[in-house]
Amino acid sequence: MPNKVKKEKESAKQAKSCTKSSSGKEVTSETSEEISAPPPTLLSKIRYSPGVPLVKKECRHSSSRFSLTKNRELHKLPSLKDVPPADREELFVQKLRQCCVLFDFISDPLSDLKYKEVKRAGLNEMLDYITHSKEVVTESIYPEAVIMFSINLFRTLPPSSNPTGAEFDPEEDEPTLEAAWPHLQLVYEFFLRFLESPDFQPNIAKKYIDQKFVLLLLELFDSEDPRERDFLKTILHRIYGKFLGLRAIIRRHINNIFYSIINGFALPLKEEHKMFLIRVLLPLHKVKSLSVYHPQLAYCVVQFLEKDSSLTEPVILGLLRFWPKTHSPKELMFLNELEEILDVIEPSEFIKVQEPLFTQLSKCVSSPHFQVAERALYYWNNEYIMSLISDNAAKILPVMFPSLYRNSKSHWNKTIHGLIYNALKLFMEMNQKLFDDCTQQYKADKHRGASSDIGHAHSHAILLFVSHYKSKTYFFKFLFGVLFSQRET
Repeated sequence: MPNKVKKEKESAKQAKSCTKSSSGKEVTSETSEEISAPPPTLLSKIRYSPGVPLVKKECRHSSSRFSLTKNRELHKLPSLKDVPPADREELFVQKLRQCCVLFDFISDPLSDLKYKEVKRAGLNEMLDYITHSKEVVTESIYPEAVIMFSINLFRTLPPSSNPTGAEFDPEEDEPTLEAAWPHLQLVYEFFLRFLESPDFQPNIAKKYIDQKFVLLLLELFDSEDPRERDFLKTILHRIYGKFLGLRAIIRRHINNIFYSIINGFALPLKEEHKMFLIRVLLPLHKVKSLSVYHPQLAYCVVQFLEKDSSLTEPVILGLLRFWPKTHSPKELMFLNELEEILDVIEPSEFIKVQEPLFTQLSKCVSSPHFQVAERALYYWNNEYIMSLISDNAAKILPVMFPSLYRNSKSHWNKTIHGLIYNALKLFMEMNQKLFDDCTQQYKADKHRGASSDIGHAHSHAILLFVSHYKSKTYFFKFLFGVLFSQRET
């Protein structure tokens, strides 16, 4: 997993360039619950060369709300390498506690510079110590490391500088950067090496890295600083790989992050976002294990349609293309999602898909699985859908009438009979003349079909008779030939 390199961008108004870097890593998705230990993250810091000079907005700095420590006077402790091995664990704990002191980086960035440097040097020393030394993560280190990480990172994030996302262009604008990053970066790096250490034992760490810890970690994904989000992805991946008991809660709560990503798409939607919907989200409906994530998938699809109604036609046609044919539980999921889509559909978009849509619904009404038929007929209890049907009854009723009329008498489930009668009654109230015309047309088609069936039956009977007669003739001819030949002999 390569380091994520961000371009250095120059400001036309300043001589100094604002450089962004990240030592976080991309997180690859896992295809199995059995995850081996992830490879260690490289510590090498890359010097980024400036790219093509661009006119950019000035880097925006913001700071989270830290509870500043009252006594911020830090005294430099001895180096870990300079003390006897027996005293290193105690000194390590002292350094971890010393790094729990929080400083002001936004209102008075020049304050406590001496003590800020003491903390920075201590973090760097511990980072090097835990990376290159063995048997340093002892049982007493676990609570101290988690507490130090929690105090430094779990904080109230600043309000979004661009809540609507409409004016922010990631290609042109600089993101809001965390002013306290000189310390936060080292804390993230230390905790990442702590998780990756060969001495790390999940059985001991699970006492301190629990569900509450994970939930607080997930909240940090709201940070606008891309460098912090990179670290969070990698750390969350390491926790997911090492703590089996936390995987379910991570999967469940990380859905909110996906929702916020789609909800944050600026309008008009970019072509790549539309392709993501059509080529990624819609084909996910084909998977056998759809029930595991279908509510979240349906929510994401509806979010897209709320942002851009022109995507309604390809989405509905895509669902109809993937519609299950022999899996009733999956068909119920499709019907649920389709109703959610119809709840937000624009009337102009409904007209484009009404015929193929109600052709499929007529098949569902005829389904021998009563839950599928029942769920389809519940559409007639939805006021908005009924208003759309009423406005387009001339197109919809001829499609639905044969299925409704036929199953009103032939379906095996009595509950379905009642729901069909309700649907037919609503159609009749919408347009009595149209209903009568559909009734007469259905009876005429049924009569022609019956006449055709009788004609086919007569033809079949004649063919059977003729074949039967011919077989008898051949039999008598054969028998007569045998008898005649015997008489001659």
